[in-house]
Amino acid sequence: MQTAKNKTVAIIGGGPAGLMAAEVLTQNGIHVDLYDAMPSVGRKFLMAGKGGMNITHSEPLSEFVARYGKRSVQIAPLLDTFGPDALRQWLHNLGIATFVGSSGRVFPTDMKAAPLLRAWLQRLRESGVHFHMRHRWLGWTDKALRFNSTQGEIAVHADAVVLALGGGSWARLGSNGAWVSLLVERGITIAPLKPANCGFDVNWSPYFSEKFAGQPLKSVTISFTDISGQLHVKQGDLMVTASGLEGGLIYALSGFLREQIDASGSAFINLDLLPGKALSRVLAEVDHPRGSRSMSSHLQSRVNLKGVKVGLLRELLPKSDFDQPEKLAAAIKSLPLKLLATRPLDEAISSAGGVAFDALNDDLMLDPLPGVFCAGEMLDWEAPTGGYLLTACFASGRVAGQGVLDWLKKNQEKL
Repeated sequence: MQTAKNKTVAIIGGGPAGLMAAEVLTQNGIHVDLYDAMPSVGRKFLMAGKGGMNITHSEPLSEFVARYGKRSVQIAPLLDTFGPDALRQWLHNLGIATFVGSSGRVFPTDMKAAPLLRAWLQRLRESGVHFHMRHRWLGWTDKALRFNSTQGEIAVHADAVVLALGGGSWARLGSNGAWVSLLVERGITIAPLKPANCGFDVNWSPYFSEKFAGQPLKSVTISFTDISGQLHVKQGDLMVTASGLEGGLIYALSGFLREQIDASGSAFINLDLLPGKALSRVLAEVDHPRGSRSMSSHLQSRVNLKGVKVGLLRELLPKSDFDQPEKLAAAIKSLPLKLLATRPLDEAISSAGGVAFDALNDDLMLDPLPGVFCAGEMLDWEAPTGGYLLTACFASGRVAGQGVLDWLKKNQEKL
């Protein structure tokens, strides 16, 4: 009789979730073949690290779990298995030192993703993982996996499979959502893929778009009431784009804003352009006689408001409001802005939607497809930037890998 260690597992997808599943399996003596459609693995992982590799967050676990919103209940058990502290220890064991930034975010000391990935891949290769690049998964034929490779279409037999194919954003890096139809054909419930951590369209005038696109809106506060009536207030920075707004401040609210737009066709936010000043003080300053100075000069000298912020006021307010201090001050402290749509999925940092948790058991195995496990961003969850996306991908890969081990042991006589 064969033992579980004589089995072969196919992992499809070479991002953090797939690589982590491979590590769990090879450490337990399982033969692993990892397939990826791209010429090399970890492409989106490397792109995410370009501005500084934010790997996880140091906040208390209860607060960390809450970042997953409606999917906190499903993500919590994954983080119990492999949470932020375990991830940091894993990095240290890999030879990657980390530090906690002023915002509580955790980074490798060199801030880079490439050294981390290189060290990890070296360890995986030494443990026996076989990498098969430029192999695009095409689904199944009978019980075999189909791949389009440089040698044409091939069939692969495996005792278990881990699907870690990513979401639907950044298709050029490999996450194109092509797997959705393949699983739907097998009766798997899939929530539609939608943009997450994304920008939003605004109906700017041609003048405003041309003059201010690419300029940052520094230190503003967004207020927004979601469809359940909950008020969200966040302070940070935004970026004006030719079509609307993007940046970390609005990414953090993207799920709520997307829901509002889906429900009613648009979403209204309010911008406080001077969050450090009370309305009464702003009113007193703008009401100060300006003499022969222009309104722009007056706003700059009295409340240090200039550039794109003044441009926003001129874009969104009737001209007559500038002659009424009460209305002008109120707009500076709470400027209504209508968001019309999310930017396209492929532009988003991540995606919402994916394989429904109802289709999975606690080990992330698909109930309708015994021996087939799912991990990473292809599951139906979303989270803000700040290390939450990566941590859950690592954790789900860990759980899926352990799930495969348990399933192989239980079913070794049947295989």
